[in-house]
Amino acid sequence: MTAKECIKERRSIRKFKDQPVDHALLAEIIETASYAPSWKHTQITRYIAVEGELKDKIAAECTGSWPKNGEIITQAPLLIAVTYIKGKSGFERDGSFSTTKGADWQVFDAGIATQTFCLAAHEKGLGSVIMGIFDEAKAASLLNLPEERILAALVPVGYPDEAPAAPRRKPVEELLSFQS
Repeated sequence: MTAKECIKERRSIRKFKDQPVDHALLAEIIETASYAPSWKHTQITRYIAVEGELKDKIAAECTGSWPKNGEIITQAPLLIAVTYIKGKSGFERDGSFSTTKGADWQVFDAGIATQTFCLAAHEKGLGSVIMGIFDEAKAASLLNLPEERILAALVPVGYPDEAPAAPRRKPVEELLSFQS
């Protein structure tokens, strides 16, 4: 599979087969995702693989504002909690910002890493969907996140039990402009 095929074929998957994800396969995907670029090579993104009772507890207790996310998490065999170490990406060693984006750059790096993870998972035959609507404080508490880490996203992962069609894309002329 070429990079272009991987990018164009990957879809957000919300229905999964009842088949566990092998831990060695997950480790291989994380190793690939570790090549995502990051601010000054800070590599702040960390992944927590959640299975079993804790996964179901997160689904039940952290998705009240969007219950469909709870249903998706419950039937996925695996949930990846994407976290990042705060205060490193976008910062200098003395704690000052290197960019006018300030602390927002951390989320940018976590987003790049999350997309890289999803593409690596797709290349290995797994589906995923990136979730941003959940009770972040409650989920972080259930995951016992240390104070220096922030929960960026939840990503249910598994073998797809659906094959959604590609949604329409905006034409390049609407997306691209040139200036000189």
